[in-house]
Amino acid sequence: MEIEDLIKILHEKGLSCVILKSNGELVYCRQRGVKDLYELLLGSPEVLDGATIADKVVGRGAAALMVLGHIKRLYTDVLSRPALDLLDQAGIETGYGTLVDNIINRAGDDICPVEKLTSQAKSAQEALPLIKQFIESMAAKNNQK
Repeated sequence: MEIEDLIKILHEKGLSCVILKSNGELVYCRQRGVKDLYELLLGSPEVLDGATIADKVVGRGAAALMVLGHIKRLYTDVLSRPALDLLDQAGIETGYGTLVDNIINRAGDDICPVEKLTSQAKSAQEALPLIKQFIESMAAKNNQK
């Protein structure tokens, strides 16, 4: 399967990302933000190891999770420069539609909170506990509703 096929599936199915595992199986991600990647990295890291991913938006947090998961290749519609730097350092083959300075939050009025949170992390490994803290805080907020 070619990256173009993954991009087509990503858009036709309205997914947040689609992962082609190294064994040829497809994994569909539907959650917003970095939650799917985070859960896969912690619970099923073999899904990411050697995978090719097509994604809609990749910021520094998602890139850190992909680096830690040892993906092989990425295409994303929108990529931030800090994410590209992290992916390049890890030697991950990366293609994108649009390169932006930073990913913007859903309200459109600030930098994405995960992008902002991970900006001071010197490595993907340093970003992981920050992402964990963010996901846990969002889960706590949702449980209070």
